[in-house]
Amino acid sequence: MCGIVGIVGTTLVNQVIFDALTVLQHRGQDAAGMVTTHNGKLFLRKDNGAVSEVFRTRHMKKLLGNVGIGHARYPTAGTSSSAEAQPFYVNSPYGISLAHNGNLTNTKQLAKEIFESDLRHINTTSDSEVLLNILAHELHQEGKLVPTPGDIFNSLERVYDRIQGGYAVVSLITGYGLLAFRDPDGIRPLIYGSKQTANGTEYMVASESVALDAAGFKIERDISPGEAVFIDENRNIHFKQCTPAKVARPCLFEYVYFARPDTVIDSISVYKARINMGEKLAEKIEQEWVDHDIDVVIPIPDTSRTAALQIAQRLNIPFREGLVKNRYIGRTFIMPGQAVREKSVRQKLNPVPFEFKDKVVLLVDDSIVRGTTSKEIIEMAREAGARKVYIASAAPEVRYPNVYGIDMPAVEELIAHGREADEICQLIGADKLIFQNLDDLIEACIDEKHSDVREFDSSVFDGQYITGNIDDEYLESLQQARNDSNKTNVEVQAASDMMQPF
Repeated sequence: MCGIVGIVGTTLVNQVIFDALTVLQHRGQDAAGMVTTHNGKLFLRKDNGAVSEVFRTRHMKKLLGNVGIGHARYPTAGTSSSAEAQPFYVNSPYGISLAHNGNLTNTKQLAKEIFESDLRHINTTSDSEVLLNILAHELHQEGKLVPTPGDIFNSLERVYDRIQGGYAVVSLITGYGLLAFRDPDGIRPLIYGSKQTANGTEYMVASESVALDAAGFKIERDISPGEAVFIDENRNIHFKQCTPAKVARPCLFEYVYFARPDTVIDSISVYKARINMGEKLAEKIEQEWVDHDIDVVIPIPDTSRTAALQIAQRLNIPFREGLVKNRYIGRTFIMPGQAVREKSVRQKLNPVPFEFKDKVVLLVDDSIVRGTTSKEIIEMAREAGARKVYIASAAPEVRYPNVYGIDMPAVEELIAHGREADEICQLIGADKLIFQNLDDLIEACIDEKHSDVREFDSSVFDGQYITGNIDDEYLESLQQARNDSNKTNVEVQAASDMMQPF
């Protein structure tokens, strides 16, 4: 999962992009990058690390221009090389930069086409570089010295015909403007807003509405599935449905875990959805644990806090902050390597013994993926004196890999794959374990008053891949790439494969 932003402003946009990427930092801490343009020249800074580490004053001073794009990355292919940092750039035609959130599921086929038919060279293992070259090739096919918005949209229609998967994209076409577009199913989020200034209207597109809020932009609307927006350098805005619209099916995991609670995705409040998740889960606890002896509800910070508060309120049980978080440790879910994750859990969270000693504790988490965090925290709770430790997950069992841009582990590393709740409970060392029902999770996210969305990408829970092009061969190759024990060798081989004729 990554965070993207693009701005067409009336003054320098480097600080606004920096602030937006900081707001979107939760979507990736592996690398960050920014491209701006001024008088037909591009200015690029990208590297490994958090936003505040990548951009220093000396870098910001060189990022000139009132149009730019930015990216905060975590590695969807398991790599953490600065060569994979975005945005990517190609010089022909025009000079195009691109930043991407999501995953193309036909990258291997596209890379072959690019080499054999488009005669283009790919230098990394990133599907974002592949996507950039596809876009560049199709723009070149228009053959225009000065492309119109219609030319750009025509080329993008052919891009949509070639690529598959879940994606949200911002692209800077040097000297012409900002292009942004979203996958036909609306799996990955993309929203735009505007701001009135003394010099005219400015526009911003971003992964989450909070980036617009922080910059003082008025939220206009989400980019529709299969829709593109082009904002030229004179700040004229153009829209085009570039591929037949499908039923919007955003990723459920955005609402469960990835997005900030103050974000609104496809007119659905993430915060309200998480309140509803807590309400649904509390109802299930009341039904299945009729004579429960829970003394206290404690969230596993931070994403589960909203649901945990609602559970405590519904069950009329005290809510306590029993785990203190070190905010300088990244998300353990996306850290590479099991040993690193296990160590990081202890560094990230520390129990308050007073809230655990001699109590029956209900820990609430947003989801259970590998089980690493849950097992470590349960052990910490017992060491702090808890009499019993129960755990509730606001999401159902994660049984299947994600193929649309979330670097979930290989199937064999998913603790729920091929296991039922009782076995998972035993493996993580809990006294009791309860998961949200998938139907309840979907219902929790539906907002009939404000949003038309009624369906979601729930593939990590039910194994139903909505793009319809995922087969066993693809899942096997994905498993090999994501397996912790194989990642290093796979990355070296993948890089080597990219350098060889197909």
